[in-house]
Amino acid sequence: MFNMIDAHIHWDAYSPGQRTGILDSLDTHGIRAMIAVSMNLKSSRETLDLSVMDGRVKAAAGFHPEQELPSEEEIEELFIFLDQHAESLVAVGEVGLPYYRMQDDADFELKPYEELLERFIVKAKSLDKPIILHCIYEHAGIACDLLERHSVQKAHFHWFKGEEAILERVLSNGYKISVTPDLMYEEEIQKIVRKAPLDAIMVETDGPWPFEGPFQGKMTHPRMMGQTIKCIASIKKLDESEVAERIFTQSKRFYGLSI
Repeated sequence: MFNMIDAHIHWDAYSPGQRTGILDSLDTHGIRAMIAVSMNLKSSRETLDLSVMDGRVKAAAGFHPEQELPSEEEIEELFIFLDQHAESLVAVGEVGLPYYRMQDDADFELKPYEELLERFIVKAKSLDKPIILHCIYEHAGIACDLLERHSVQKAHFHWFKGEEAILERVLSNGYKISVTPDLMYEEEIQKIVRKAPLDAIMVETDGPWPFEGPFQGKMTHPRMMGQTIKCIASIKKLDESEVAERIFTQSKRFYGLSI
């Protein structure tokens, strides 16, 4: 059994019954912690409350970009929330840029989302917290521009997707990427794992997002990361236990977890 940290999960999106079932089985599967990201102010509040109920849930607060922008009032409230609860939060996130929304709207205006992302980056740096990014393909390059502008060192590009040049830029800055169970069946993600050094990789589920392949029709559970780790080890031709331990250690260090 591996020690594992789910580096990105939407814990508040599970039903109460699902959460109970998952929590009851975490120890069985070696899940030591879950980085629980948030969708908006309401989600951030709920996620923090859930983290108080079980210490293995590590809360992050932010605004997911694949939705309408919040009002300025909500933005201000969210930043106040970040300041007030900084000691209880492990990161700012999930934040980023709306790649998928843009695919359906040729006239989409990205600039306001870039401006909001920059505000979150500045806030994360001021709080000395890692920032968790939803920035894929060309948006990862925009994020790197902003991160470099503010000399941010701890950035996590969750479920990373992008061309080799973008990946190299992310890695050259010392940022982390994470992969989901779709590594088992997506060649695009397998290529990323081949290129990225092991010490830059974390594992996640993005649960309750559902997966295909061997996970078709199954509720997304952090235990699925065990198969992800085995797949990483196979791709890199390394011992599974070594891969698991290195990913666990670097994830723990990145998020400042004392577990």
